[in-house]
Amino acid sequence: MDKQPAALTPSACPPPESDFGKRAFMRMVSHELRTPLNSIIGFAEVLTHELYGPLGAPQYTEYAGIIRDSGKKLLSLFNDVLELVRLESEPNLLRPEIETLPPHIHDAARRHAACARARGVNILPGLTDAELSARFDPRGLGLCLDHLIGNAIDFTPEGRDVEITARPDGEFVDIAVFNPGKAPDPADIPRLMRPFEQGASDYNRSREGAGLGWSIVKLASEAMGGSFSVQSDPRNGLKATVRLKRR
Repeated sequence: MDKQPAALTPSACPPPESDFGKRAFMRMVSHELRTPLNSIIGFAEVLTHELYGPLGAPQYTEYAGIIRDSGKKLLSLFNDVLELVRLESEPNLLRPEIETLPPHIHDAARRHAACARARGVNILPGLTDAELSARFDPRGLGLCLDHLIGNAIDFTPEGRDVEITARPDGEFVDIAVFNPGKAPDPADIPRLMRPFEQGASDYNRSREGAGLGWSIVKLASEAMGGSFSVQSDPRNGLKATVRLKRR
């Protein structure tokens, strides 16, 4: 009697065709789009600073700056799309371990300090426990904090503060980023958690972006075994919270 072929174990099963498509997309974007964009940004920087001599008419310097800034926005969008695709298609992309939280939060605050100063906004990391630890992946946590702090700076009125706190809550640690100022209607929060969703025009009119930040934070938080939530008061501000396990 002929032997029946052995059933494929889960590890031996080929990945779905959709996964191949996502990986091909990531490879294409990573090389074919990001590489020339980096060249555009780099040469635009050279022109903007007139490193090899004056360009002549002042409009040329202005246009070179526009090219540079537009390239940076496009590169940021591509990077966000790549992160979203990676987090959706590779659930084990992040590898959380127990680490001390405050150094990573302070690093994120420093990365955004120049942008905050330019907008007349203060970043206040109100961390009371220097030894507070949680289970997270450093790159994943940095990704979450970069999106949340950047978003908070955008919506904080000049002269006001972005507040960052990290507090234990039973078996979890809650890292919260609060900004005063404009905030969406609470009923819109579930919709805004989805990719490419934007807030209402009266809340979002001064904000540029593709609406990927909260989706990325949600996926990264869940990949680290945690969760993401948002509390919004249109009159007083918004608090975005990443909840991580303590062990």
